[in-house]
Amino acid sequence: MGPKAFIAVLLIGLLAGTAYLMAYTVDVREKAILFGFGGDIVRTDETPGLHFKRYPWDRVRKFDARILTMDAEAQNYLTSEKKELVVDSFLKWRIKDVATYFKTVAGSQIRAQTRLFQVVNNGLRNEFGKRTVTEVISGERRQIMDIILESTNRDASTYGIEVVDVRLKRVDLDPEISVSVYNRMEAERARFAKERRAQGAEAAERIRADADRQREIILAQAYRDSELLRGDGDAGATDVYARAFGKDPDFYALYRSLNAYRESFRDKNDVLILEPDSEFFRYFKQLAPE
Repeated sequence: MGPKAFIAVLLIGLLAGTAYLMAYTVDVREKAILFGFGGDIVRTDETPGLHFKRYPWDRVRKFDARILTMDAEAQNYLTSEKKELVVDSFLKWRIKDVATYFKTVAGSQIRAQTRLFQVVNNGLRNEFGKRTVTEVISGERRQIMDIILESTNRDASTYGIEVVDVRLKRVDLDPEISVSVYNRMEAERARFAKERRAQGAEAAERIRADADRQREIILAQAYRDSELLRGDGDAGATDVYARAFGKDPDFYALYRSLNAYRESFRDKNDVLILEPDSEFFRYFKQLAPE
């Protein structure tokens, strides 16, 4: 290899090495900061792609630009009623301004999450302290999360961080309080059930009394109607008897006496004590001996 060729190869090698030292890439999932020789920030390359340093000794540091999750440990908060709630929450965040992020938390993800935890913890403590247990658990969880998201974003912006979402995974009473609350709830349900049973028994008695009253009314009306019918029948029978008696009084008297004899001596053990000349034996006396 001649001197010229060697020099050309050397120059190409130097250029390639310089290009290798000067060039760097930023992934779509990353944010990067270019530092100068003294550690000063030269620029922040937020767009993904190929970039070049000013000098070979410039230094590049990259940070994760994806949405990260901070799952905080459950904390205890007091409500306006001074009742303790155990709250488990999590937060999703990402780097918005990488230069501010580096200056405030030195680019440390652990330090950033510590600051975020303090902000969220203070926000939750303030919001829970304004509300009762019922409002927190049943009515205003969505409102609390919206308020916390807004306030956390406002404070997190000073660290170059954007808070994407804040969620409450679990809101429970303190275990020691839960037992008394559950007992009170059980007693309340038992009282409600007893009250309902009493109302049902009262309604049943009212229905039963009304049914008995209607029964008595129906029986009384039926008895009245039967007595009227019986009276009409007796009156008709009496009229028939009277007209029959009027046509042949002797036969009618005989007929009635025979019926009386049959009813009086229905059984062989029947005994009847009368005077011998009683009117009851009038027709016996009139019988001629054969």
